[in-house]
Amino acid sequence: MYIGAHVSIQGGLYKAPENAAARGCECFQIFTRSPRGGEAKEITAEAAREFKQACARFGQRSWYIHTPYYINLASRDPALQELTVRVVREELERGRILGARAVMTHLGSAKGLDPSAAIKNVVNNVRSILKGYGGKTRLLMENAAGSEAILGRSFQELLVLVEAAGGRCGICLDTQHAFASGYDLRDKNGVVTTLDEFDDVIGLEHLCLIHSNDSKTPLGSGRDRHEHIGKGEIGTKGFRALLNDGRLDGVDFILETKMEGSKRDVAILKRLRSSG
Repeated sequence: MYIGAHVSIQGGLYKAPENAAARGCECFQIFTRSPRGGEAKEITAEAAREFKQACARFGQRSWYIHTPYYINLASRDPALQELTVRVVREELERGRILGARAVMTHLGSAKGLDPSAAIKNVVNNVRSILKGYGGKTRLLMENAAGSEAILGRSFQELLVLVEAAGGRCGICLDTQHAFASGYDLRDKNGVVTTLDEFDDVIGLEHLCLIHSNDSKTPLGSGRDRHEHIGKGEIGTKGFRALLNDGRLDGVDFILETKMEGSKRDVAILKRLRSSG
């Protein structure tokens, strides 16, 4: 289990490991392209080599890629579906070049669609993304806070995708999103209950990454609002329980809190990990 944060690639991909180390990270997450739109800059063999050398030099053990914000696996718009499939597959290939452990993505919005039709779109698009893909970088689906028509609020919805991908798709569990969806993570009992349910429904072998964010909003709020560790509704007791649950020993924890304060958040998680 390594602890890290989402960091910037400003100045070049090779700067990310240095930015991560400056925050005390052991692992990190990045966007490899603008999350807002536009074509991605090619990752040359030289750029990939420079990136991996920097990871080794700055003591980074693993790294992850987050897909851009604009993708929507559930969309009813054929053009957006086509763009989504292309971009996510590109990110998988870019992850393969960089040696990333996984690419994680949101499912998207079912707005204007029957939920079953939206899930069908997601399933078909995930299958298209993975068709013919043989890289080691894994595709992860992130749970959602449940606001509006966003998919992935329940473990049951996520299970459909894991099954449709034949086990080739894993899960990234965002603690704030889970909490906003009604999964109580405030203490050991809540954490054990939530992980037990995840194991019963999906299987903990499919849990590949934790987005460790505290919550600005209360349990079951349905709102996606991250907070710094210990300053939100989950609190340090909940994160201590997560970090010390032996079932998560091989799962990395990545913070997505604001850059200002992220170094403190990393330090807190490290302390909670060692405190038992």
